[in-house]
Amino acid sequence: MARRDFFNDPDAPAANSVVPSVVGFVQDERGRILLIHRTDNDLWALPGGGHDAGESIAQTVVREVSEETGIDVVVTEIIGIYTNPNHVMAYDDGEVRQQFSICFRAHPTGGAVRPSSESSEVIWLEPDKLDDLNIHPSMRLRIDHGLSNLDKPYIG
Repeated sequence: MARRDFFNDPDAPAANSVVPSVVGFVQDERGRILLIHRTDNDLWALPGGGHDAGESIAQTVVREVSEETGIDVVVTEIIGIYTNPNHVMAYDDGEVRQQFSICFRAHPTGGAVRPSSESSEVIWLEPDKLDDLNIHPSMRLRIDHGLSNLDKPYIG
């Protein structure tokens, strides 16, 4: 399903839903970041997705990272909670979703990198090469927070 992001756009449509979601900030032993090239908006991002009934929020991170990248992870901490009402995503089915995302730090425990229906490409990227990729500003904020090792989780 295609989506269009509106970020601090006065012409954005009004949100009609909120869905709790997660992203996993995963770094390997060399400090490289696990990223996906999303099929729905053609942007690079941390792997993640919506929380399903019947699972813990940590299980959502583990499931989403595995589904989108092939990498198994263990969740270690919260990096931040992102609920900017000026960031909405409009889907082609009429849903306009307000951002509600929790970013978790996770460490790889196994698996092998592979794309999925949601990720056309999966890479381990050195942090100094982030500027070479097309990354949405809200996703880049999560990545920057993950790299900076904040004293306490970001709430915004």
